[in-house]
Amino acid sequence: MMTEVLANQDHHEHHDDSGSRVVFGFWIYLMSDLILFATLFAAYAVLRNNTYGGVGIAQITDLPRVLTETLVLLISNLTIGFAFLSQQRASKQGVILWLLVTFLIGLAFVGIEYQGFSQLVAVGNDWQRSAFLSAFFTLLGVHWFHVIAGLLWTIILIIQFASQGTSSKMATRLTCLGLFWHFVNIIWIFIFTIVYLMGVI
Repeated sequence: MMTEVLANQDHHEHHDDSGSRVVFGFWIYLMSDLILFATLFAAYAVLRNNTYGGVGIAQITDLPRVLTETLVLLISNLTIGFAFLSQQRASKQGVILWLLVTFLIGLAFVGIEYQGFSQLVAVGNDWQRSAFLSAFFTLLGVHWFHVIAGLLWTIILIIQFASQGTSSKMATRLTCLGLFWHFVNIIWIFIFTIVYLMGVI
C-alpha cells in the first residue's frame, strides 16, 4: 500500500515538473515573439509619416471600431480566466463553456478587424500604397494572425477537454493558451495606444 502511494506521489511530481518545464519553455517562446513585435513597432514608428502623399493614420482611424475591438479583447481576457478557474475546480463543462465563449469573442474581433482591412483596401489604401500603410498592415496583420492562431488552438483544446476531461496535462495546455491569449491582448493595448491614440492626438 505504501509503495503504491509513493509511486503515485512520484508520478504526480513528475507531471508537475514536466508541466513546469513546458510553461517555462512557452515563456521563452513569448519573449521571442515579443522581439518580433518590438521590431514591427520600431518599423512602424520610423515609417508612420511616409505616406507618399496618401492618407495617414489620422485619416484611416475609426475610433468607435477600434474601441469596440479593444473592449472585445479585454472581455476575452476575462472569459479565458474563467476557463482557468473551471479547470482548477475540475469542471470539464465549465472549461468547455468558457473556452467556447472566448472563441466566439475572439472570432468577433477577427471579423471586425477584417472589415476594417477590407474597407481600406476597397478605397485603394492597401499595403502597397505607401511605406506607412505597409508598416500598418504588417503590424496589425501579424497581430491578427496571432489571434486566428489562438482561435484554432482554442478549438483544439475544446475537443481535447471534451474527450480527456480535466487533468494536470490539460491544465498545462490551458495555462499556455492563457499566457498566449493575454500576450496577444497586451500587444493590442500597445497597438491601440501607439498606433491609434497617438496617431489621432
